[in-house]
Amino acid sequence: MEDDFSPSLTPPISPFMPEDVCEPITRPPCFTCVYEAGREDTHALSSDGYVSRGVLKRLLLKLDPFPACFETDTVDIFGFSWVTETALVESTKLLFGLFRQKVFRLETLVQSSSHDFGQASGLHYEAEELRQQCVLFLSYIKVFIHRFLDVSQPMDEGFVHPYSELEAKFPSSLVEELFGITLLIGRLKDLPSNVQSALTIHHQGKLFPPSWHLLHLHLDVHWAVLEILHLLGQKTMGQVVYAHQFVDLTGETLTNISLFEDHLKNLLCDLIGLAMNKYNKVRPTEALTSHHFYCICTKELWILLIHLLEHRSKTLHSQSFWGYLNALLQAVLKGAPSGDTGLPAHCKDPLGFTWWFLTHIAQLGMHSRNGSLQSEKQMEDNWSFVLELLKSSCDLKAALQEEQVRMHVHCCLSLSLLWGTNTSAVNTLWEYYSKNLNGSFSVPWLGVSGLGSISPTPLTLLEQAKNCCSPDPVTSASHLQLYRSANSFLIFLRMLALHLNQDSAPGAPWRQIKGRIYSKFHARRMAELSDSGLHHFLLLFLVLARCGDLEDAAGRASDLLTLLVPGSVSPTLCALQWRGQLALLLLFGGHGLDLAPLASKLSSSFTNAAREFYLKTTEPARRAALWQPLSAYLEGAAELWQTSTTLCQSEEALLGEGFGLLLPACRTSELNTALSFLLTALTQLRSVQQRFKQLGPSDCPSWAPPPSVVKERHLAVAVALWTHFFPFLRSLRLSQTPPPQLADAATGFTLLALDMPNSAPQDLQPHPLQSVMNSFGWDEMLCPLLVTRYLSNLLQNGELVGWMGSGSGSGSAQALCVRAWIRCVLQQHLHKTPDNSRAGKVLDEQLAELTRLVLRLPEVDSLLQRASLQAPTAGKHEPKPALALFIKSIGRVYSSLQLLSERSSLVCKALEYLGDVLKFIKPYLLNRSSDGLHLTYWTLGCVVKQWSPLLATTKGQPLLLRIVDVLLLPRSLLQQDKAPSTQDKTPSTQVLSALKETLPLYLQGLSIAASVSQTQGVYLRQQLRNVIVQYLSRFLPATPTAGAVANHPVLLSGCEATPSPRGAVLRKTIMQVLRDNFLQFKGHAPPPRLAAVLSFQLELLRRNNDSDPDLLTVTLPPVLRCLMLVNEPQVKRLSADCLQLMVERCLCAAGDQPCEQLISVFRTFVEENEGVYELQVYSVLETVAILSPSTVSTLIPDLSRCMRNTEQKRGLGRNISLRNGYKSLLALLGEAGQAELVSLEAD
Repeated sequence: MEDDFSPSLTPPISPFMPEDVCEPITRPPCFTCVYEAGREDTHALSSDGYVSRGVLKRLLLKLDPFPACFETDTVDIFGFSWVTETALVESTKLLFGLFRQKVFRLETLVQSSSHDFGQASGLHYEAEELRQQCVLFLSYIKVFIHRFLDVSQPMDEGFVHPYSELEAKFPSSLVEELFGITLLIGRLKDLPSNVQSALTIHHQGKLFPPSWHLLHLHLDVHWAVLEILHLLGQKTMGQVVYAHQFVDLTGETLTNISLFEDHLKNLLCDLIGLAMNKYNKVRPTEALTSHHFYCICTKELWILLIHLLEHRSKTLHSQSFWGYLNALLQAVLKGAPSGDTGLPAHCKDPLGFTWWFLTHIAQLGMHSRNGSLQSEKQMEDNWSFVLELLKSSCDLKAALQEEQVRMHVHCCLSLSLLWGTNTSAVNTLWEYYSKNLNGSFSVPWLGVSGLGSISPTPLTLLEQAKNCCSPDPVTSASHLQLYRSANSFLIFLRMLALHLNQDSAPGAPWRQIKGRIYSKFHARRMAELSDSGLHHFLLLFLVLARCGDLEDAAGRASDLLTLLVPGSVSPTLCALQWRGQLALLLLFGGHGLDLAPLASKLSSSFTNAAREFYLKTTEPARRAALWQPLSAYLEGAAELWQTSTTLCQSEEALLGEGFGLLLPACRTSELNTALSFLLTALTQLRSVQQRFKQLGPSDCPSWAPPPSVVKERHLAVAVALWTHFFPFLRSLRLSQTPPPQLADAATGFTLLALDMPNSAPQDLQPHPLQSVMNSFGWDEMLCPLLVTRYLSNLLQNGELVGWMGSGSGSGSAQALCVRAWIRCVLQQHLHKTPDNSRAGKVLDEQLAELTRLVLRLPEVDSLLQRASLQAPTAGKHEPKPALALFIKSIGRVYSSLQLLSERSSLVCKALEYLGDVLKFIKPYLLNRSSDGLHLTYWTLGCVVKQWSPLLATTKGQPLLLRIVDVLLLPRSLLQQDKAPSTQDKTPSTQVLSALKETLPLYLQGLSIAASVSQTQGVYLRQQLRNVIVQYLSRFLPATPTAGAVANHPVLLSGCEATPSPRGAVLRKTIMQVLRDNFLQFKGHAPPPRLAAVLSFQLELLRRNNDSDPDLLTVTLPPVLRCLMLVNEPQVKRLSADCLQLMVERCLCAAGDQPCEQLISVFRTFVEENEGVYELQVYSVLETVAILSPSTVSTLIPDLSRCMRNTEQKRGLGRNISLRNGYKSLLALLGEAGQAELVSLEAD
């Protein structure tokens, strides 16, 4: 048959065949890393690859490689049609020659390709076509061997068909041709750099350079050679196939088996070399995130090799995948010459590379034959080789750095997660770490991210251990970043926990490992532990306790920790020791075990340290050092309480007498820490207790103790808190600079007294709640900073407010809270200084919150509603307006009451609200704080004005009189009047300023009280006059100025927009004071500041539309006297204005009738000045006559009589000048005057 073909590689022209006769070949699978959406992040295999298309599965199951292909009689290969069933046997050399032509052509394209984008498309499609033809041919070989090759027929001695003869020789020919192909394509490591660089092409385009196609064709060929040889071995049923014309490169006879082994070794060496090149650029932090393959194709090739070799190992009993790989990796570790192994000559870290490479290969071994990632391992583990690696990593002579050891242990943990743990591996690592327990295990170039804290809280210490006890999956982000987040010891603890948590033999790993661990610790070893060593010790035993026997491990750890003598260890070490013990207690608590045995020992150590801290003989440096473990105890105990769900596990064992020693010795910052623990304990106790109350006896969960036990345990906890903390809190309550936590802690005890009154000590019984509230909220000696925070905390509690409103046992709780609020409002400026603005701001915030809560108290809310007043509902509640609103509501409600009993009750309640208010303000009167005095005078001014009817009662008068004596008529003011030279008795400018602003409130209130008082009305009126006299004079200028007179506080008190009887009474009193004290002439001498007094009177009359003649004529006589005797123009003008205003208003009030009050005043004026000032009287009456002739006409008989009497007394006959003056007046009086003139002429 060979004679029918020429030596040319060009096949004969095939006869023409219709298109429907040739089968359209389905595109065969091949290696490809063309972009597919959603695949890049998961590194999933290509959908066109060998695994995804089922080639691997069919190969292992001995199924047809391509069941849907090559089904027709002819097949189109390399552009020619061939008989499907015989072509490969009959034209072996020709087909392989065509194959080589295509490979040469593709290599030519690679060499001639350029970077011209215009040619990119053409080159891509041509290269792709060449590759597809080659892959199709390789696929055809696989199908042909599986379907058509028959080597089982014996050769007869007789006639043999030429095809049968060729078929018999075909296996040898195929081995020869495959060997030729391997020589043709060479090894991956020998490819030109421009072809190897195609491994890194990961763009999302669809056009690739020829080098990419050539490289992937090489991968296809390498795999196809192994697959074809495997299929051939299956077909020949394990018989060795010898090549007739070739020997292998070692000089041995070439067989299918030797070709398979040699090609496999070369391929593995090349793939390892590629991985080694990549490892040279991998940082330790990226070890598990940087894969050993460049692209998906090489990953897929590794998976194919793993499954193929494992399958051959099981079916043909050949060497396993690990056997092949371990031999090559041993050579890498030993640094064998590259000529002997075919491996690259240089590797920057052979040991690190081997760990890294093995880990990633093991992860690939988790892929099934379908390419999916499985949770169960798909091939045997390789622990025997890994243990040797581990010994090298843990060799102390090698002295590897932490950055190397960490990566090795990280890889070892990954292998444990993939394969399951290995006891020998854990033991090897423990032997290493037991000797290096004091190491820091830090990587300097990682910074703080790689450092483990050696001063964590117990909870964070336990959380560290918990994290070690639950290793994350290999593919999780947290596991991949473990190199950064954990040191090598913590990674080892994860391996230990994984080993102890095995489900296959419960308890066995614990029994195997605990002896090895326990034996490493004794008194000398414990004394050698540094801070980091003790930290690692604690983490180790916490992991053992969580994953092994809790009580066994915790007991052993506690015994070992007691070997650390407190006086011989540093404070840092002692603090860490206590944190570890508290972490064990947290672990006990989480498992519902009793804490008393361990807690009692720890509490005893705490008490001893607190006693030394308390002693005055302790040096300051030693005290500072002691605070470190003491504060660690407080923080850890607080965490223990916070995490307890029942508080029924002897948590009170931690509350020993040490607290009674510690608290008095604490400075401010230290005390804050101690009180923070107390707050945590009180809050948690109340929270747990409330939760159990809500559940009820029948709803308690199964894990909870019986209700009786819960009640008993909570009582024990509460008693311990009262015993060890409350006495110290009570000793702090009168401090003028209380720590903020004091109020919060007092709130906790108050609520504890509300919930569990029987737990309070005897000195607070029988009413512990009221006793505590009095100690921290109602006592008048308490600092407002404490009271505002304390009451604000309390009044937010609905249960407590409900108790106040119930009346059952609460007494005057609401009234006392209101009194405390009023005191805090009044005393707020005692704690506001320029250099302490922060305290002032805090007080403002707390006072605003307390104001909001007080206005919501049932009693206060009821008063506001009855008074038809609305408290602000939004925004910040300013105390001053709120206080004015509250005072006003009481005044309104009192005025609306009709029953005497109700009025009497409200008087008592109002006085209870105020308390000894003058005692509250006494500091302001001493230190003369401007803001404080203004607030004081304004507040009590509101009280006097709004509560005037209430204060006029028998019960209210003492307070009113004290207010007058202390604020309005203080002794210093009276002494000044008696001894003006006494300068130190003069009221301060601040007091006078506050009085000037608020005096109208006092005068108006006093006027009303004096009017309605039934017992002290006369005295109150006298006091009112005294106040008016004092401050009318004090604030009256020497000469009248518009501003000084118009804004005079006494004037402002008498002014009303709409006249009222009460206002008229006050104005009349003011007019009487003016008449009696400021308008009295001493002989002929006018009173001082007469112009200013007249100006004041005129302004008072003008601002009020009074029409009562009795009020208007109070000061008329002295005004007439001023007109008569004073010639100063200003006084004359002011007197005339006053006279005009009085006369006009009196006449307006009298209407058509004569005003008797005016007539009476004028008649008296005439009679008093008879015989002395007749002419001046006539002059004044002329002014009046202009205003009201009828009024003066009424006086004609009196005027005539007085004139004649005067003439008679003088005895000189008719007085011409006197009569002329009188006639001038009569001339102004109309008919009545004319008639009197006629009568005078007749004299």
